[in-house]
Order: sequence, then structure tokens, then C-alpha cells
Amino acid sequence: MKIDLTTYLTAKDTRFSQRSQSLISLRALRFFLAFFAVTFLSCNEKKAEETHEEEKSQTEVSLTSAQYKTVGIETGFIEERNLNKVIKANGYTTVPPQNSAEVSTLIGGTVKDIFVLEGTFVNKGKVLATIQNLEIIEMQEDYHSAAANIEYLQLEYNRQKTLSEENVNPRKTFQEVKSKLAAERARAQAAKNKLEALHVSTKGSTSLVPIVAPISGYVGKISIAKGAYAQTGVSLFEVVDNSQMHLDLNVYEKDLGSISVGQVIDFVLTNQSNKSIKGKIFGINKSFSNESKTVAVHAKIESADAKGLIPGMYVSANINITNATVPALPKDAVVRNADKYFVFVEEEANQKEIHFKAVEVIPGTTDLGFTEVKSVDRIATDAKIVTKGAFYLLSAMKGGGEHEH
Repeated sequence: MKIDLTTYLTAKDTRFSQRSQSLISLRALRFFLAFFAVTFLSCNEKKAEETHEEEKSQTEVSLTSAQYKTVGIETGFIEERNLNKVIKANGYTTVPPQNSAEVSTLIGGTVKDIFVLEGTFVNKGKVLATIQNLEIIEMQEDYHSAAANIEYLQLEYNRQKTLSEENVNPRKTFQEVKSKLAAERARAQAAKNKLEALHVSTKGSTSLVPIVAPISGYVGKISIAKGAYAQTGVSLFEVVDNSQMHLDLNVYEKDLGSISVGQVIDFVLTNQSNKSIKGKIFGINKSFSNESKTVAVHAKIESADAKGLIPGMYVSANINITNATVPALPKDAVVRNADKYFVFVEEEANQKEIHFKAVEVIPGTTDLGFTEVKSVDRIATDAKIVTKGAFYLLSAMKGGGEHEH
């Protein structure tokens, strides 16, 4: 069989060309795959770095020293506070009746001088004012007259007694002198009692009556003026001793079974919610208030904590049923971002910047200006937590976006 050489060589060249093209295509494919793998890994590493940076930027924020001062950042520490298992009650500060006095006068007169101002501390017996009444002169004259008569009658009594014993004079004369002496002594004592009740001396002669403080304390309302007429039985001054300040809390019937003497309370002033003060129950009323249908519960405040308080300040209180305590922070330290809650921990600081890190927490009971916090990520006990300015940090961390309470 004859084969055309030209045809054979042409077919062989064709097969060789096809094989070469296949090898070239395989090499190109391998190169492409290698290039794709390198590119893919590089992209993944870059994406991982970007993700890490993004996560870091979402949990950290920095402020310059100037911003720190302008915002007014304040820090504190996690405290152990009694916020759970409590009964809420409202009430007001007050003082016992024996520590509050309405000062009036036993005799009317014109106000001569006033020696104190509202808010002045006075000791018991301090002269607050003087009033003028001419009847005082008559009282002093009565006393002096009676005292002089007593002196004369005492001598006559002694003489008549001696004569009576010797049967020189009738006994009737002695009895008359004795009777007059007793009457003058009674008159002198009555005049003296009147003057002493008015705090006026029995010596000398004056028309001025001093108005004195019956207790030590702070002068409250002053209801007189110089030159005005002071009437008897009308309050002229108010003096309050705040050292024995206590609370009157209104507790509803359903909660009475859980209340007992000795329980500790935490309360805040209604208009000063950041100031928490402690007290202890010392008394529970045995009758209901007709208007509110509540029972008054009385709690004592320690003298050191009572400073700055005045009667009539409204309070919100927690009566602690148990002694359990929980870690807590001021409520403004906990901020909400979407469905999570965070606190900001102050980290390293230098002359230029102060760094903060947002740490997720689970809030619990919020009361008396404090919130119970359970940390998702561990927070060191000595960590400085931002208690004021946390919302600003949250906004800055989110790029100035809106934040939620």
C-alpha cells in the first residue's frame, strides 16, 4: 500500500501542532490557577485585616486632652450596692416634734430689735429679739414691793411670835402678822414666776421682754419686723434642730408584711437623684392614713448624712428586704447601642490622647440612680469606668451617629 509522503508529513505536523497547543493551554491554566490562589489568599488576608481594624474601631474611641476636658468626662469604679429585693416608697424628711420649735411670746408688745437672720444657727437660750411692754415695769414693781413688805413683816412676825410666847400680846395679833407675811410671800413669788416665764430679771427695772430660743438649731421663718406688734400665741420664729433628722415614708398595705424595725433603706432626694443616703427603720405606725391608705414608716438618718438636709424635702426610697448586694454603676455609665449595652473603660493615656474601650455588659435592676451590671467580658475591679460622658463616647465611636438610652 503506498502512502503519499506529503500527506503523511502534513498529518504528522498537524498532530504535533495540536499537541503543542494543548501543552500551552495546560500551562496557561496552571498559571491562571496559581495566580488566582495567590490573589484569593491576599484578598482574604487584607479582608481579615480590614475586619479586625473595623471591629477595633467599633469598640474603641480616643479623645484629645482638650476634648476630654470639654466633654467633662468623669470616671468611677464598680461598687457593691443593694439594689435588689426592695420595696419602693416615697416620703419626705422631717424632724421629731421635740427638735422643732415655734417661738412665740407670752405677752404682747412692740418689736424693739431682731438679732438673727433666717438660716442662722443659735444655741438654746439665745436672744432672738426683744419686744417692749410697759406692763413688765408693773410686774417688777409688784415684786419689789412684795419683797420689801416681806422683809418688814418677817421682822414683825419674829417680834409678835416672841410676845405671843410670853403671853404679852394676844395670839390674834400674831396670827394677823403671820397671814400678811404669807400673802406677801405669795405675791412676790407670783410676780417672780411671771418675770421668769418672760425671761426678765427680777432686779432693776425694764420694759423689754427677750424672745429666746427654746432649743439649739437653725432659725427658720421669721414672722416679725421691727416696730410691728407681736401678739401672744402667734409664731414669731421657727427653730429646727436638724441633727435628729428622719424620714416619714408612705408604705402600702400589701407591703407591710415585709417591713420590720431595723431594716436598712437607701434613698435619694427627688431633685438630687445622684446623692444616695442610707437610713434605718425605727418605727412603724399602727394606723392608716385616710387619704392615701398608706402607713407611715419612720427611718432614722445618721447625723453625718443629715447635713445639708432640711425638713420637707421629698425622697424616693428603697427599703431593703434582704442584705444581698450586686455590682453596680451610676445609670449614666451604661449606654445602649442597638440591642446591646456597653460601658466605657478608660485605658492608656498620654499627653495627646486618652483611649477608651467599650465593654459589653448585661444591665439588671436600675434604681436610685444606679444600675446593676453583669459583664459579658471580664472587667478588672480597679478599672476606671466612665460615669459621665459615656453617651458622647458612644456617639464618637459611631462616628457622631444617633445613640439610644
